[in-house]
Amino acid sequence: MTASLQGLKVLDLSRFIAGPHCAMILGDLGAEVVKVERTRGGDDTRSLGPYLKGESLYFMMFNRNKRSLTLDFRNPEAQDLLRRLVAEADVLIENFRPGTMEKMGCGWEDLSAINPRLIMARLSGYGQNNSLTKEPCFDGIAQAVTGIMDLTGQPDSGPSMAGTFLVDYATALNAAIGILAALDARHRTGKGQVVDVSLIGSAVSMLMTAIPEYAVNGRMMTRAGNRDRYAAPANTFKASDGVWVHMVAGNDAHFPRFVKMIGQPELLEDPRFSTLEARMKNVNEIEAIAAAWVGAHTSDEVIAALRVAELPSAKVRTVADVVEDPYMREAGHIVDIDHPKAGRFPMQGPAIHLSDAPSTVRMPPPVLGQHTDEVLADWLSLDDDAIRQLRDTSAI
Repeated sequence: MTASLQGLKVLDLSRFIAGPHCAMILGDLGAEVVKVERTRGGDDTRSLGPYLKGESLYFMMFNRNKRSLTLDFRNPEAQDLLRRLVAEADVLIENFRPGTMEKMGCGWEDLSAINPRLIMARLSGYGQNNSLTKEPCFDGIAQAVTGIMDLTGQPDSGPSMAGTFLVDYATALNAAIGILAALDARHRTGKGQVVDVSLIGSAVSMLMTAIPEYAVNGRMMTRAGNRDRYAAPANTFKASDGVWVHMVAGNDAHFPRFVKMIGQPELLEDPRFSTLEARMKNVNEIEAIAAAWVGAHTSDEVIAALRVAELPSAKVRTVADVVEDPYMREAGHIVDIDHPKAGRFPMQGPAIHLSDAPSTVRMPPPVLGQHTDEVLADWLSLDDDAIRQLRDTSAI
């Protein structure tokens, strides 16, 4: 079957996580993605562990379904070569510090003049045009600046980062959505545009009700641990075998099933628990009841009872548990990759599944510069002599 983005040409100039992950999503959906890297060292993540047979797993998690082409970005001849590639591209993704592309003569005005249909996705920390544009920013900084770090952790703990780079991932998703929207607009107008996505903006978009709660109600959202902020009981409790179970039984549809399940239907008549609002005011008391019930049973017994009652629940699992779960491969959440140097290894699969144009893993993450000659021949029709001259001048 034809992939949904088949025929779309993408230049990925980005590094680290947000930009490469955005480009990888497009690649999973069938786009032809060329990752343009520095001739020396390539993407910064290639030097970050852990490693598999000398290849960075960090890099490989964000760069499958791409071909790698190397350019010396400081070389004027390489910059000219980049502009020639842009003339053939549909999308360019970059996450340099704002102003870097302009210094290379590859800013939006320059590139859109070469290719008016170009869509240029610019990912940055604070956005392209404001007083903080030049400030450096990484995921952890974004979590700190936007309050996410202050919202994460137990109430009596200090602020904590989330267990993964969720702001980078959210930024990648927002950029991919923006690119798809710009492509749709281009179908009608024939013109490309800039997609400006920032880590800070992506982080703020995930703050739930925190902004109006404080600005209007004067209530500041703080750390709640694993407790649900909007329903009770909904938290993580320890079973008698020492296994933690997370359960959600707090809304007005769930709670009657919960109290029937634990053999205490009279709780529905208790004014402390009869409504969601009352349960939120008496959250410690209703959670103590839930904790006592969970603690009196093994985790298997707890999960079995919750499933019969059709209440959302799960054991808190380790990564080892996840990797060994047959469902993960059955559903395509974990796939095996054959890498030319690292060999065969598992990684996360595509998260988007289309019925008529499925996402696929067609290529493993590339070795640095693996496809330079191939891309220059395919995109620019350069012959061996022309490519050899570029290499002699260290442009590639």
